[in-house]
Amino acid sequence: MIRWIVFIGFVLLIDFYAFQSVKTVTKNKVVIAIYWLVSLVVLGNVIYQLNTFNNSKGMSQSIMFAFGLLILSITPKIIALIILFSEDVFRVFKGAFNYFSSANSKVFLTDRREFVSKIALGLAAIPFASIIYGMARGKYNYQVINHTLYFDDLPTAFDGFKITHISDIHSGSFDDSYKIAHGIDLINEQASDVILFTGDIVNNTADEMTPWISHFQKLEAKEGKYSVLGNHDYGEYVRFDTSKEKEANFQAIKEIHPKIGFNLLLNESVYLERGADKIALVGVENWGTRFKKAGDLNVASKKIKKEDFKILLSHDPSHWDSEIKNHTNNYHLTLSGHTHGMQFGIEIPGLKWSPVQYVYKQWAGIYNEAHKYINVNRGFGFLAFPGRVGIWPEITVLTLKRK
Repeated sequence: MIRWIVFIGFVLLIDFYAFQSVKTVTKNKVVIAIYWLVSLVVLGNVIYQLNTFNNSKGMSQSIMFAFGLLILSITPKIIALIILFSEDVFRVFKGAFNYFSSANSKVFLTDRREFVSKIALGLAAIPFASIIYGMARGKYNYQVINHTLYFDDLPTAFDGFKITHISDIHSGSFDDSYKIAHGIDLINEQASDVILFTGDIVNNTADEMTPWISHFQKLEAKEGKYSVLGNHDYGEYVRFDTSKEKEANFQAIKEIHPKIGFNLLLNESVYLERGADKIALVGVENWGTRFKKAGDLNVASKKIKKEDFKILLSHDPSHWDSEIKNHTNNYHLTLSGHTHGMQFGIEIPGLKWSPVQYVYKQWAGIYNEAHKYINVNRGFGFLAFPGRVGIWPEITVLTLKRK
């Protein structure tokens, strides 16, 4: 109960403070009524959705949409709040100076300046428009990102080997079959030698993927498709009546992979061969510093040799810093996902930023340390917030070259 009071009070405080900019610019009662009506409806919808939340299914699309509307409502208001608060600080200091320095001045606080409120509303419109775009189109704004990586010891026959890396499908969030079909077509257009998927095929339960199996069955790769599990694939975030139900769901999730033509690697490895040359493909179960630790590098690599060229699939990039990069086996290239780039950030020439970088050192793109690489895919799908702002869904194409 206390949490609800704090949450509602926090949201209403933001609403009230941002309202000052509206009130300064216009006295129109219709505009004011619309402002409060929309604010209260959005807040009421979130409260309703959370109160009717069914933990046996996890986060539904209606809850994600309610959360998205709350973000759409609150974020611009926070921008306005910051500007208005800055002016209020100025007004307090100015008022105090005038009050104590002039015998004729008994007005402590002057009125808010209208032009400042207009600036606040103008700047607030930027995240408002961005979030609308992110929810309407950004979540399916697939980007094909190409990288060429060079290795001294890449087997000669694999010079030019092409990998398409995807991650974090989160099929339970999908709501547009046309857009998903477009994403599948984009993947196939890359004509890669292999497709590698690094986990989170669902949000919580296996049935989320059922409507999308026929779409993902169309994925094509010349030399195979391989995958691993992510933290959401274990059914950890929903309530099952019995442990048998949870295990049955986990088994059903694992069975999705062969249905769509993927070889699921559960702490195991395979060789990809071209003539006399070969590279090792190693897949571990989820291992994260903050999430389930089911991955075992030693077990996964027991059938391969230390001198082999290795590509490792591990869902959570925190595994790379914690175990992989300093492991006695030399994992030349690690592929991960998990972070989604937080589905929010800025990526323009000269600037790459997202709040998730304060949690994950490797959060999006290619990182290199001691001639070992990790690629963190920004994710194919989305979760919780039903959109993407500045961090778009990604299809990575990696071309391996011999130095």
